[in-house]
Amino acid sequence: MELQERLQELGGSGIGVAAISYDSTEVLNDFAEKRGITFPLLSDKDSAVITEFGILNTVVAEGLGPNRDNPEVVASVHKYVAASVFDSIPLRQMINGTPFPGTFMLDANGRVTSRYFEEFYRERSTTSNILLKAGIGLTPIAAIEGRTAQLKFTAYPSDTSVTNGTRFSLAVDVEPHPNMHVYAPGAEKMGYRVVGFNMNPSELVRFEPANFPESEIYHFEPLDEYVPVYQEKFTLLQEAVVNASAEAEEIMEELDALTLSGSFDYQACDDAICYPPASVPITFTLELEHLDYQRTNQR
Repeated sequence: MELQERLQELGGSGIGVAAISYDSTEVLNDFAEKRGITFPLLSDKDSAVITEFGILNTVVAEGLGPNRDNPEVVASVHKYVAASVFDSIPLRQMINGTPFPGTFMLDANGRVTSRYFEEFYRERSTTSNILLKAGIGLTPIAAIEGRTAQLKFTAYPSDTSVTNGTRFSLAVDVEPHPNMHVYAPGAEKMGYRVVGFNMNPSELVRFEPANFPESEIYHFEPLDEYVPVYQEKFTLLQEAVVNASAEAEEIMEELDALTLSGSFDYQACDDAICYPPASVPITFTLELEHLDYQRTNQR
């Protein structure tokens, strides 16, 4: 499991890890021993905490109830419940206490600071992706480093291994050279190219809108122009989701890796000169893991 593999690095960043489930302590102990889990697994057998946090999954009960054929109920079951779950787990266990899967980030006082839950049951954010989105930098892996006359950059995926439904990020750390700036969202209205990824479309990966950090306003005195820019080091995140449809799964069964290609685009200026827009080719190769969903859903 990714959490276990990154436990030491997470601890070094001051982050504690715990998982909560409606399973009994006996089931959780057996699971921890088999998987080598060393962080706390908390038993919420009556789902009191799960209910209090608002993540109790009632969709299974609705899908088995008198309105099971209602189109809205059918659509909810498709989004929130694994298709094989009805055959693999006793009905009482399915109905009583199952949570929506996801992640909460809490501060030292136990207050929720952020939450990460997906609509489709097969889409899951990775630990590395959550930490990047929370602004907690981990060691870049499989990084692509580059330097131009205006800046240096390091591009990397949050994860080097993905599977159906994995929600991950492509990140680029950008550091403009002294007295140099690149353009932030809003600058396109003034004719400048905004920094960003331009990834080629893929039938196996969905790219979400890029996540830009807060910019600053730069006054370009020769034109008396005020424009949003980045002058200090910043990180840009391009979130992506591996297609989890049955059709995509069939295609990926024949693949060992996903190759994502595109470009890192920007336009840079100093206090006197605006340089032409630049585009640097970028390619990421991610290992593909193939999961046995029936076995996974039986837990």
